[in-house]
Amino acid sequence: MPDDVPLAPHGPLPEGGTVRPMTRWGTPVMHRPQARVTTYDEALRVLAADMVATMYAADGVGLAACQVGEDVAMFVFDCPDEDGVRTVGLVCNPVLSLPEGKDRRLDEDDEGCLSFPGAFVELARPDQASVTGTGLDGEPVAFSGTGLLSRCLQHETDHTLGTVFGDRLATKARKKLTKAHDKLADEYPLDWPAGG
Repeated sequence: MPDDVPLAPHGPLPEGGTVRPMTRWGTPVMHRPQARVTTYDEALRVLAADMVATMYAADGVGLAACQVGEDVAMFVFDCPDEDGVRTVGLVCNPVLSLPEGKDRRLDEDDEGCLSFPGAFVELARPDQASVTGTGLDGEPVAFSGTGLLSRCLQHETDHTLGTVFGDRLATKARKKLTKAHDKLADEYPLDWPAGG
């Protein structure tokens, strides 16, 4: 874990995890709603620590449990907002809230996914987002953000619902993304980032 990680509003991210291989798009667990967390135990803490270690090893800003092959509605993140202020956190059973009506503005920016590594394509998403859920002890947690943090909260909540961001792309953009991914496939072996 980087030395300069800010303290999360709801406590620090769990440490000491094992880096796991990244689960890829096409694996069934990536494309179905994840099981809600109902038991807050040591196994959940170990999974969360592994997710944190894997996210940092892959240079990601967020990671959902399905991305390490686990059918659990949880994600971790360490992500800056539009002002560069970093927020770190963990959310079980996330519920996403987005602005509506005149408050809803779209941010068109590049998006990628660690489970489809190396490829980025533009995707419009609301420029603000809030997520509520529970932490590792079942306590209520809430996070809000703008810029990349807003995109991250939306992207990771999607994962817990069985949606990958490619599902939100038009056919042409999806083809462009796939082409970029395939071109770099050799740089991301199936055991990445655990393999080295």
